[in-house]
Amino acid sequence: MKRYLYHNSERRSLDVSKDQTKQIPIDSEKKRNWLGTLKRIWIFLADRKGLLLLVLLMVVVSSALGLLGPFLVGMSIDKFIVTQDSSGLLTMLLILIAIYLLHSVAIFFQNYWMIGIAQNTVFSMRTKLFTHLHKLPIQFFDKRQQGELMSRVTNDIENVSSTLNSSFIQVFSSVLTLIGTVSVMLYLSPLLTLITMTIIPVMYLGLKWITSRTGKLFKEQQRNIGALNGFIEETISGQRIVKTFSQEERVIEQFLEKNQNLKTSGYWAQTYSGFIPKLFNVLNNLSFTIIAAIGGIFALNEAISIGVIVIFAEYSRQFTRPLNDLANQFNTLLSAVAGAERVFDILDEEIESKDEKNALILQKVKGEVEFKNVSFSYEEEGNTIRNVSFHVSPGETVALVGPTGAGKTTIINLVSRFYDTDEGSILIDHKELKQIKRASLRHHMGFVLQDTYLFQGTIRDNIRYGNLEASDEEIENAAKLANAHSFIMKMPNKYDTMINQDGSGISQGQKQLLSIARAFLPNPSILILDEATSSIDTITEMKIQEALKRLMKDRTCFVIAHRLNTIQQADQILVLEDGQVIENGTHDELLEKRGFYHGLFHSQLKQEIV
Repeated sequence: MKRYLYHNSERRSLDVSKDQTKQIPIDSEKKRNWLGTLKRIWIFLADRKGLLLLVLLMVVVSSALGLLGPFLVGMSIDKFIVTQDSSGLLTMLLILIAIYLLHSVAIFFQNYWMIGIAQNTVFSMRTKLFTHLHKLPIQFFDKRQQGELMSRVTNDIENVSSTLNSSFIQVFSSVLTLIGTVSVMLYLSPLLTLITMTIIPVMYLGLKWITSRTGKLFKEQQRNIGALNGFIEETISGQRIVKTFSQEERVIEQFLEKNQNLKTSGYWAQTYSGFIPKLFNVLNNLSFTIIAAIGGIFALNEAISIGVIVIFAEYSRQFTRPLNDLANQFNTLLSAVAGAERVFDILDEEIESKDEKNALILQKVKGEVEFKNVSFSYEEEGNTIRNVSFHVSPGETVALVGPTGAGKTTIINLVSRFYDTDEGSILIDHKELKQIKRASLRHHMGFVLQDTYLFQGTIRDNIRYGNLEASDEEIENAAKLANAHSFIMKMPNKYDTMINQDGSGISQGQKQLLSIARAFLPNPSILILDEATSSIDTITEMKIQEALKRLMKDRTCFVIAHRLNTIQQADQILVLEDGQVIENGTHDELLEKRGFYHGLFHSQLKQEIV
């Protein structure tokens, strides 16, 4: 006969759930530094300066050849066509063919090399971002959506990649073309050049009106993409819960709202940016008309030649085209900068505090744990736990009980050093926890949590995660101790059977057995256990309890307790309420005190469950 401390219907009052921390957006309210973001992107590009210089050289060559072609065409009209010099014209045609061929070759190499630079750059950015994510403290992930973070690693960095592939070359080429075009036009006819420039004020005012709106819209679009990705990841991961509570329609409505926000921001961003090519087409045609009209008058008065008019007509298009390209690339650049800012937001997050310079490496752990006047809060105001003190001898089992939010999970987080104390101290074998290297501490700890997480891969690999150096024989021994070997051997490929991240194909109880096997492998001295086995059949539960009993033997155990059997057998019970230990003792001692635990126990013990 097994007794449970409470009915399922009344479980909430004593249920364990993680102390809640609210989700907050990563984007800070700090003023964005557009040029500063570009400089940070340049830091990644600077590692490839040599190849980048070759790209810039090819851009200079292609821009120069692109300007030289129309100039030679105009000169050919005056020197060879008007004078009917066929041999000179033929020679010029051959020269023009060579120029345009070299122009194409230069463009090919600049694009080829730039693609390599862009891919290597975003590879470095993505690697640095992913590495940085694994250096951040656990509280960072407690307050962020996984999908939103994934959007930054994938979508935002890919946005930077696309921009580097196209915009970098385009911007530099457009600037060179613009400078070269204006220089040649001034050389040929300063007056006609000045007349052509009359379109610049109109162009400036139009661009100012458009870009003042597109910048904000592109940033909003990136934020909406992140929010939508986070929501999709969340709902897909929690699909079983969605269906269990018949929330499909509500989830779809929420999706439609977020999708509509993305659609609206994307629509207006693209609409306003779409005005740019329309504006430049109008100005391009206007410029061509002005040159044709004024140039024609000058030619009639023999102020300039027909060849110069042809050059101006072509250069007027080359004058507005780079401006058009710059304007278009500016919008693309804004989108990339918005994405890069979101990446740098994470890179600017403070990493987990480093271990002290002379931090200890634990060679052997007995398992003695002591809390001395420990206080801690997840937020700046108000303590989650206050002035908590207790002592655990090596090999003892400590059961943590209390209502939701009492601080049970917080104590586990502090023992594991996922968080550091605000006040007081925690000692492991008389050594201050903050003076021990985190990796060394966790090497001597084992975790079996209620929410079992399995990685995509084989069963063998999932068990080996507890000790990557473990042999196949050690893995099988751990599985046998965890009562997992029998069901593993019934799988299609036994230990080499592939399982998905969500563990589809195996039951919740089997997941728990695998997590117990994983905890056996490193032979930990301290065990952290969330023993909830709801929705698990009785036979599997018996196997889990038997495996846990083996695992807990001769180890210091912190158990977030759910069932009467565990609580009764614990060496000491910590009763928590509102972040304080209000009672401490064995099951019998606490019942004799007839305090909070006594009332809690008797009010929730309704029946026996076989």
